[in-house]
Amino acid sequence: MNLAFIPSPSTGVIELGPIPLRGYAFCIIIGVFVAVWFGNKRWIARGGRAGTVADIAVWAVPFGLVGGRLYHVVTDYQLYFSDGENWVDAFKIWEGGLGIWGAIALGAVGAWIGCRRRGIPLPAWADALAPGIALAQAIGRWGNWFNQELYGKQTDLPWAVEISEGPNRVAGTYHPTFLYESLWCIGVALLVVWADRRFKLGHGRAFALYVAAYCTGRAWIEYMRVDEAHHVLGLRLNVWTAIIVFVLAVTYFVISAKLRPGREEIVEPAAVDLSKDSGKDSGPADSAEGADSPEAADPSDAADAPDAQAKEPEGDDAPQTADKS
Repeated sequence: MNLAFIPSPSTGVIELGPIPLRGYAFCIIIGVFVAVWFGNKRWIARGGRAGTVADIAVWAVPFGLVGGRLYHVVTDYQLYFSDGENWVDAFKIWEGGLGIWGAIALGAVGAWIGCRRRGIPLPAWADALAPGIALAQAIGRWGNWFNQELYGKQTDLPWAVEISEGPNRVAGTYHPTFLYESLWCIGVALLVVWADRRFKLGHGRAFALYVAAYCTGRAWIEYMRVDEAHHVLGLRLNVWTAIIVFVLAVTYFVISAKLRPGREEIVEPAAVDLSKDSGKDSGPADSAEGADSPEAADPSDAADAPDAQAKEPEGDDAPQTADKS
C-alpha cells in the first residue's frame, strides 16, 4: 500500500467568482505570460526595445495554439474521428491536448510574420525567448495534472500521482510524467541561460540548444507514458519526433556556428536608430548653450581681433566633436 503520493485535484476547474477557469487553460496562460516577461528582459539586455517581444508574441501565440492543437488532433485522430466519437470535440482545446511540436512549428511561422513587420531577425528573437518557452512548458505541464492525463506506468514511489477512476483511466498511483517533464524544462531553461552567458550564443543557436535539450528529456519521458499513442517500429510516434527534431537542432547548431560565429551586434535596428536620433538632438542644444555662455558674450574677445581669430578654429571644431559623439 502506498502511503505517500501526489493527490490529483478533485476538479479541473478553478472558480474565479462567477467565472469558471479550467486549470489546463490557466496553466497555459500563466506560461505564456512568464515566457513573454522573461523574453522581454533578455531582449532588452541584447539591445532591443521594451515591448517588442510582446508585440511579436501577439502573432506567435495564436499560431502556436492552432499548431499545437492540429498536431494533437492529427496524431490522435482516433479520439475524435473513430466510431462513437464526436468530431466536434477536436475544437475543445480547454479539455487538454496540445502537441508542443506543432505549437513550436506553427508558432515560428507567426513569429516570422511579426519579426518581418518589425524588421527584426527571427533567430535573434528566438534566442531571447528560448529559456522563457522552456519555463512556459514547465508551467503548462501542470495542466495535465488538473486533467489527470499523460501519466506513466503504475508505481509505489512516494512521488507517485494518484489517479481517480474516470473515462479511459483506472484508479491507482502512477509515475507523474507531467512532473518529470516540468522539472526537465526548468533544467533546460537554466542550461540555455548559462550557455548563452558563457558562450555568447547567437543566430538562433540558443534556441537550437533549447530544442535539442528538450528533445533529449522528452524522448525518455515519452517512453514512460501509458496513454494511447501510435507506434512506429516499436516506438511511440512522439519518441521518433523527438529523435528527428533533436538531430535537426544539433545540425543547425553546428552549421550555424561555422557559417555565422559570434552573436548579432544589432538585434533591433529601430532601437539603434532611436539612440542615434537622441544623440543628434543633443548637438544643437549644446551649441545653443555655448552661444549663450559668458565666454561667448565677453566683449574683450571682440576687441582683441588676433585673439578672436586664434579662437575661431576651436569654435569650428566644437560642433564637429559633438556630432562625432
